[in-house]
Amino acid sequence: QVQLVESGGGLVQAGGSLRLSCAAAGRTFVTSTMGWFRQVPGKEREFVAAIAWSLRSTAYADSVKGRFTISRDNAKNTVYLQMSSLKPEDTAVYYCAAGQVYGRSASSYDYWGQGTQVTVSS
Repeated sequence: QVQLVESGGGLVQAGGSLRLSCAAAGRTFVTSTMGWFRQVPGKEREFVAAIAWSLRSTAYADSVKGRFTISRDNAKNTVYLQMSSLKPEDTAVYYCAAGQVYGRSASSYDYWGQGTQVTVSS
């Protein structure tokens, strides 16, 4: 089992940057695919980025490609989401997720954090 705790959210102006962190506890972190999703009220949870346990594969939603970077430090059991050139439409609750299947679907992930709010003002 994996427990996930996100941090780093907050309020930022458009064009600014934030780095989200997700600290994981659990023996299976190293072999888990890690993903970031986001959700706004009234909409489905949306894939943002994923990174395979081997660090060799990453994937991004088209809406964030070139602006966001996902990375992980297996020694620290932590995954990061560096967000740059933020836009008001990036405003959402951001969730960290862990699973054994590398993919973009929320159903591919078994464990979820509690979420951290990111608000981008125009």
